[in-house]
Amino acid sequence: MIAVGLGRLAETVGAELTGAGPDAEVTSVVVDSRQAQPGSLFVALPGEHVDGHDFVARAAQAGAVAALTTRPVPGVRCLVVPDAQQALGRVGRLAVDLARPQGLRVTGITGSQGKTSTKDLLAQVLETQAPTVAPVASFNNEIGVPLTACRVGPDTRFLVSEMGARGIGHIRYLCELTPPDVGMVLNVGFAHLGMFGSREAIAQAKGELAEAVPGDGVAVLNLGDPLVAAMHTRTRAAVVGFLEPDAEPDAAALRVAARLVSAVDPTADDAGCWSFGLRDSGTGETHPVRLRLLGAHQIGNALAAAAAATALGLAPAAVAEALSAAGPRSRWRMETHRRADGLLVVNDAYNANPGSMSAALRTLAGLGASRRAAGQPTRTVAVLGEMLELGDSAADEHAAVGRLAAELGIDRLLTVGDHADVIREGARAAGLGGEETAVFDTVDALREALLAEVASTDVVLVKASRAIGLETVADALLGDGPEQGSSA
Repeated sequence: MIAVGLGRLAETVGAELTGAGPDAEVTSVVVDSRQAQPGSLFVALPGEHVDGHDFVARAAQAGAVAALTTRPVPGVRCLVVPDAQQALGRVGRLAVDLARPQGLRVTGITGSQGKTSTKDLLAQVLETQAPTVAPVASFNNEIGVPLTACRVGPDTRFLVSEMGARGIGHIRYLCELTPPDVGMVLNVGFAHLGMFGSREAIAQAKGELAEAVPGDGVAVLNLGDPLVAAMHTRTRAAVVGFLEPDAEPDAAALRVAARLVSAVDPTADDAGCWSFGLRDSGTGETHPVRLRLLGAHQIGNALAAAAAATALGLAPAAVAEALSAAGPRSRWRMETHRRADGLLVVNDAYNANPGSMSAALRTLAGLGASRRAAGQPTRTVAVLGEMLELGDSAADEHAAVGRLAAELGIDRLLTVGDHADVIREGARAAGLGGEETAVFDTVDALREALLAEVASTDVVLVKASRAIGLETVADALLGDGPEQGSSA
């Protein structure tokens, strides 16, 4: 963070400055006392099981110059506010405002799926040109967004801000903290449908990012998603579109788009990674890209990242080169690990929704087909858990996952969670025999059964919503750790 005095910080957040001490400068912001160091501001947030105020003294001992609190803490310099989380948001906005005169450009990213992978790709592209700050993992809420902004330093030229939403108005608020010069909307799917009630409501929330981009900015929109393409009517900014392979562009949005970024001749290698020509209609150029990330869905993520990078002034050739060099950054997202005996594990256990589940199953089927075409005996095994927050559509969506597994020719299906039976019945109805499916009451039971049957020639996909904890299954399969690995 660009250094700022406690006095100015207190004025910015409307805090009462308590406790003796000089008007020291804050150079970093933390919410974990174990990360505190000289120059830190420790934010004492309330938690489910602990109260951040209990760790204020520990942060001070580690060198924190002050704490942002809702009550004074004896012996510690405190900025006392009514709501520490809201005050953290104001600190994040201040960090952005301090860096603007030095040329900081902000890109906001939202979508029902692919946000984190796209964020990781874009960050690696921008880093080839100038210092860049992007979220760690999925820091995309009211706490993660300002914490990421507070990492912006004097030399930072690009800030990538991932934005999630649990309701109408959430993204609008996050855009107030990190006002975007470029706003990217990837897709509108079924994630969090239980919270929103309809895809139209999800689109209303995601479109708040397009609305927040100023007239001299750029809205990057998926023109193959009708609900996203329609957001061209909600932005004052220039529109740059991207179009995933085999998608039909929205005609109205295509007419107003300044440029379109697309993929030419996408092809997969034996490892499930894709190559394509990156086509930019603005320059008429096409440049080769060879992704190191697993799955066809990564093409769309790469196209979105390319559209944003070129909107920020990068040359298409440089973007293509950087995309080809980009590797994995966030855990449990299509991570691939090969055990010493040959077992291939695809760990996509970070989260799940209907769109990402479909992409993962198609990737699993593609890996199996590639290995068989190369003469390798292969069994594809899908280990699937619950997709949460789907509301009234949960049963239908879980049944659809089972049907898709059967239609793709997945050899073995193991499920766990409240809708495990629904997934199995969907698979059976589509032709996957009962002996190829199994339902478990607990993750522990599933893990033990899988360990007893898995073979070295198998390809195993592990995927569920984060709360299910299926990453423990992948860890168990890999034992002491993978011999070689990559991630998408």
